Amino acid sequence: MIQIDIDKKLHGSRGDMDLDVHLEIPEGQFIALMGESGSGKTTLLRVLAGLEKAEGTITVEGLTWLKQQKMLPPQQREIGFVFQDYALFENMSVEENLLFVNDDRTLASELLAMTELSRLAPRNVKGLSGGQKQRVSLCRAMMKRPKLLLMDEPLSALDPAMRTKLQEEIRKLHKTFGTTTIMVSHDTDVSYHLSDRILVLDHGKIIADGTPEEILVKVSTVTYTLNR
Repeated sequence: MIQIDIDKKLHGSRGDMDLDVHLEIPEGQFIALMGESGSGKTTLLRVLAGLEKAEGTITVEGLTWLKQQKMLPPQQREIGFVFQDYALFENMSVEENLLFVNDDRTLASELLAMTELSRLAPRNVKGLSGGQKQRVSLCRAMMKRPKLLLMDEPLSALDPAMRTKLQEEIRKLHKTFGTTTIMVSHDTDVSYHLSDRILVLDHGKIIADGTPEEILVKVSTVTYTLNR
C-alpha cells in the first residue's frame, strides 16, 4: 500500500495554489493521472520521486519516504521514472543505458526482448527514433524492479501506430513485474485502456477518483475538464 498525504504551494495555470493530495494506492494498481496543464500532475510525480520537497508524509509498504522535513533521497526510493524527454545518456549504447542503472545483463536482455529492442542493444541511442528511445527509457526505468513506476506523458510524442505498440508494452511490463504505476496523461484513450483507476487533478486537488468507466464514460463534466 502507498499512502500519500502531502501539501505543497505552487504557482499553477490559474495562479497560486496548494498541491493538496491525500491518497491510498493498493500495490500493483495502474493509475492514470489526468487534468489540465498546470494542475500539479508532474509536480506530484516529482514529489513522489523525491525530486521536489513537500510538507506531509509518504509511506510505501511501511517504509517512510517523507515525514515532515525528513526526506528519503531519490536513490533510496525504489522507483522508476520515465520522463517525457527520454533523459537517456546519448554517449552510450542502448544496453549501456540500462546497465548504468543496474549491472544485471540477464534482466537487461529480458527487458530488451520484451520490447523488441534486442537487435538494437549495441547501437548508440542518438541514432534511434523517438519511439525506440521511449522504449529504452521504459526498460531503463524497470532495471531495478521498482516498487513504483512513474511516467510523465510517455506516449505524447509518438505517432498513432507507435503509441499503440508502446501502450501494449507498458501493459506487459506492468503485469509481468507487478509494479504499482502512476502515469500522467492527457490522452483519454490511453488512460481508458491502460489504467485500473483514474485520478483527475484540478488546481492542485483531486476532483475525481474512479474506474476508467466511471471517469471517462459516466461523468461527462469531468471528461470536459480533461479536454479543455
